[in-house]
Amino acid sequence: MSVRPYRDIIRRKSRQIRVGDVLVGGDAPISVQSMTNTLTTDVDATVRQVLAMEEAGADIVRISVPDEASSAALKDIIKQVNVPIVADIHFHYKRGIEAAEAGAACLRINPGNIGSAARVREVVRAAKDHGCSMRIGVNAGSLEKDLLEKYGEPCPEAMVESALNHARILEDNDFFEFKISVKASDAFLGVAAYQGLAEACDYPLHLGITEAGGLQAGTVLSSIGIGNLLWAGIGDTLRVSLSADPVEEVKVGYHILKSLGLRTRGVRVVSCPSCARQGFDVVKTVAAVEERLQHIRTPLTLSIIGCVVNGPGEARETDIGLTGGGGGSHKVYVGGVPDHNTSSEEMIDHIVQLVEQKAAQIEAQKEE
Repeated sequence: MSVRPYRDIIRRKSRQIRVGDVLVGGDAPISVQSMTNTLTTDVDATVRQVLAMEEAGADIVRISVPDEASSAALKDIIKQVNVPIVADIHFHYKRGIEAAEAGAACLRINPGNIGSAARVREVVRAAKDHGCSMRIGVNAGSLEKDLLEKYGEPCPEAMVESALNHARILEDNDFFEFKISVKASDAFLGVAAYQGLAEACDYPLHLGITEAGGLQAGTVLSSIGIGNLLWAGIGDTLRVSLSADPVEEVKVGYHILKSLGLRTRGVRVVSCPSCARQGFDVVKTVAAVEERLQHIRTPLTLSIIGCVVNGPGEARETDIGLTGGGGGSHKVYVGGVPDHNTSSEEMIDHIVQLVEQKAAQIEAQKEE
């Protein structure tokens, strides 16, 4: 127990697998994933998108491989990026074999959907030969007909049964390097399915609320569903599914993890919603500061509060703080202590500079 037990999250104990050089499960950090939405055959566009996701902090990126031409392109893409690539495979077992041969770190595949037992064995053999892990991906929108007939509708029990049925196929082929997801667009259904699966097995779980919607609505829905599970200690890797730039998925994933204290990458900004008491335009200031600090990867905290009601208290708890004052002069806190004033005109440049200096100082101390 920590000194603040109300903040403790006790993670579910899961077995650990490897996705390229990223560990998933066990005591490994919860990894953040996203997926390209370019045509896989457009190698240049796909590489650019993967690199942008890398820059945003993606640990793993998934790429769809629907046909033979995409398999060929995948090999070229993997050579030009740094993060492990998951090949998204549906139905055709040969795409799974080709993706493993192309250098994919993981295959997203449902073994029960790719044909005969012999075909499953071929895919498993390719995965073993090339060091691939797998993800079993159950989706409420595409459950097997027999399960829909048995349960009458998509429900948590049906999703868990589907996942375990697919897992059994891999287990029967002496393959255990896989994680599982049970995604739904309904957060209630998805969360309940993950809770049931977490009790039924010890495989690492890939979290997500599928087809969550656009940037704003999808962020809220994903935060409720994924955050609920993470808070309960369930989940080893995640993807926030948004109808938006995949880079935004990565950013939201990190915000969810940072909010729960599970990952600390970059600057966490504590800011007020602003009101008539504000000594400067808080909304514009926060937007400008967040934009200019995206390159910072060092974990640190920054408070931006428009007035002295909550400003000093919040500043005491952050590495750097800014509190609005009168006459265009605002108080800057360093290490929780009032340090000096800055003007409205110089404020944004000054705060950015202080954060950059603090990040450099932290990194230098790490090296020492």
